[in-house]
Amino acid sequence: MTNMAQRTLPQRLLLGPGPANVHPQIMAALQQPVLGHLDPVFQEILVETAGQLRRLFGTENEVTLAVTGTGFSGMESCLANLIEPGDTMLVGVNGFFGTRMVDFAKRFGAEVVEVNGEWGRPLAVEDIDNALHANPGVKIVGIVHGETSTGVRQPIPEIANVAHAYGALVLMDAVTSLGGLPVMVDEWGVDAAYSASQKCVGTISGLAPLTFSARARERIAQRQGPLPTWYHDIEALHQYWSAQGFYHHTCSSTLVYGLKAALDLMDEEGIDNRFARHQRCGDALKNGLEAMGLSLVAAAGHRLPMLTTVRIPEGVEDLDVRKALLAEHGIEIAGGLGPLMGQIWRIGLMGYAARPENVRTLLDAFAQILTAQGCNVDGDAGLAAAEAVLSR
Repeated sequence: MTNMAQRTLPQRLLLGPGPANVHPQIMAALQQPVLGHLDPVFQEILVETAGQLRRLFGTENEVTLAVTGTGFSGMESCLANLIEPGDTMLVGVNGFFGTRMVDFAKRFGAEVVEVNGEWGRPLAVEDIDNALHANPGVKIVGIVHGETSTGVRQPIPEIANVAHAYGALVLMDAVTSLGGLPVMVDEWGVDAAYSASQKCVGTISGLAPLTFSARARERIAQRQGPLPTWYHDIEALHQYWSAQGFYHHTCSSTLVYGLKAALDLMDEEGIDNRFARHQRCGDALKNGLEAMGLSLVAAAGHRLPMLTTVRIPEGVEDLDVRKALLAEHGIEIAGGLGPLMGQIWRIGLMGYAARPENVRTLLDAFAQILTAQGCNVDGDAGLAAAEAVLSR
């Protein structure tokens, strides 16, 4: 058995739906000395990080922090705090992660109303309005901003307006979108939102940023029974992340260093510049794939910049292409989930990985492998179409 400290691991170009490659400055921050979870210096870092997360979420919410775990940890934290057994929750489902929200809500005792839509298209606001009208007393409306399984971007403000008209809170999944698209929690009327550190936020996996509005906190304070979880008690976590630093758990200083460094880089780049970079690279990739002769999945006008879904050509095997990309080019992309398994590829350009050179590298490698698989694609046309966007 090889000692891990002596092991040489392969360099990968991570162009799937996350994790993404990490900026060298963040990797350097991750090597800073470990501090105790109640060290006053670390407490300062927590408070500064919370302030940066507020700016990123577009909110003044006092309760804005990051819980340990992935995006699912953020989802679980929000639902555990907001749902009581017997509550009715409406969930918009047009992809895998909407179905996962349904599953989580049911586990916390919610009666779930599903509003289902076609995978690859945004949900219709009218359908949500009709479902709320038909189900009086819905406490929470859950919606995925950027559906990672399909590459669809869901408009949020219209849904939030409808939900509030019926007295419901709005819970938003921003796992894929945060850091790569504008997220305006306060302006849109979102009551709680969660994300993940390893996608467009740009650091390693292990933290789930989240935020709760005053309305959401009031709902929590009015609970009739105790929270079903101690670890995800948001008010206790808030006290830990505050200047007072009340003990809650042994938070990893190393993970927070990485998150703080990622947020610092966003401040240096300028958040609008960061959004523009993701959009430009995403547009270039999509134009290149279509010019090459491939078909995109997500509906035009509702496509995520950082996550592109492309249909697998007839006669081409999903795993054969992905294995060749990894073995011959060191590139990782992902396959489909749920009913789209074996039918699509998911290509991510997130955080540090959203760079022009990665668009060119992926398109060139893709064309080589698909041609070798007997697929009639035009690699030169794909590269030219991408370059037309990248050179603007």
